[in-house]
Amino acid sequence: MSIADKIFISTCRDIIDNGVSDEGLAVRPRWEDGSPAHTIKKFCIVNRYDLSKEFPIITLRRTAFKSAIDELLWIWQKKSNNVHDLNSHIWDSWADESGSIGKAYGYQLGIKHIYPEGEFDQVDRVLFDLKNNPQSRRIMTNIYNFADLHEMHLYPCAYSMTFNVTGKKLNAILNQRSQDTLTANNWNVVQYAVLVHMLAQVSGLEVGEFVHVISDAHIYDRHIPIVEEILQNPQYPAPTFKMNPDVKNFYDFTLADFELENYQYTTLDKKIEVAI
Repeated sequence: MSIADKIFISTCRDIIDNGVSDEGLAVRPRWEDGSPAHTIKKFCIVNRYDLSKEFPIITLRRTAFKSAIDELLWIWQKKSNNVHDLNSHIWDSWADESGSIGKAYGYQLGIKHIYPEGEFDQVDRVLFDLKNNPQSRRIMTNIYNFADLHEMHLYPCAYSMTFNVTGKKLNAILNQRSQDTLTANNWNVVQYAVLVHMLAQVSGLEVGEFVHVISDAHIYDRHIPIVEEILQNPQYPAPTFKMNPDVKNFYDFTLADFELENYQYTTLDKKIEVAI
């Protein structure tokens, strides 16, 4: 089995077996039929993935590898906040008639700031420091901008990254305030594992550890039977991650530069309803 499968099973079992339900409490999310979407949750889940050992994609069910990377590039490379720049429709529920999700996600990464070394947006500052000041303990991004929250159609869930170079290895921590575990857990893991691979390659570094910190890790009430079924699925070895080694500029990566070899998984024949 893949290490990602083991971690996903452990996370889900911890939430279901030891979590706290918000049944009967006032909650914001709603199902499509208008009824409240309740959860069972655990506070502060911390998962660690050694990217030098294997790529952390689960085999218990399929994670849409290319779509996950497409969203990552939309946020981190295009720095876009418009769904018309995205190939999937996962953000449509939060977009206005023009396709904008407000001053959220990619918009925040693209805001330029003044530093002693010059003017950079958040992504370019990370790229600059990884190449010119890799021992810095200040290589971070944060898109939870309180001044702009009122103009965001959805507050950022995965909101900050901290990068740390140890020897020749690039390590990273993703902080996430909230996560729908069935829908998004491995999706986010795949995205930010790919991001670490991208940044390491263009900075002349090797991949190290990716740490995922989730403040509110929850499973929605209507998802629990699906999760229980998935946890009983067969588990396969992790696939091999391939990234075009010739790309040396972060902004030159395209979807075609990423592949998985021998990705085996169990097909999920149930629709996963998303709470809004």
